[in-house]
Amino acid sequence: MGTGTITITPDALKILIKETFIEVLKERRDLLEDAVIEAIEDIGLARAISEGIKMPSVKKAEIFKVLEGV
Repeated sequence: MGTGTITITPDALKILIKETFIEVLKERRDLLEDAVIEAIEDIGLARAISEGIKMPSVKKAEIFKVLEGV
């Protein structure tokens, strides 16, 4: 048997890709969950950095003094 050529319309390809994507998400829900969790963590980190930049600087000794009391 030789190799053949398959012709598919752009609309049929679009449907096939969507169906495949949905199937992968159903079978590997953990991939989507991990991506969402990571995105939320990244947003939180970006906000913390942004807020930290606005705050006045604190001396290293002051930080260790607070940590020793914990």
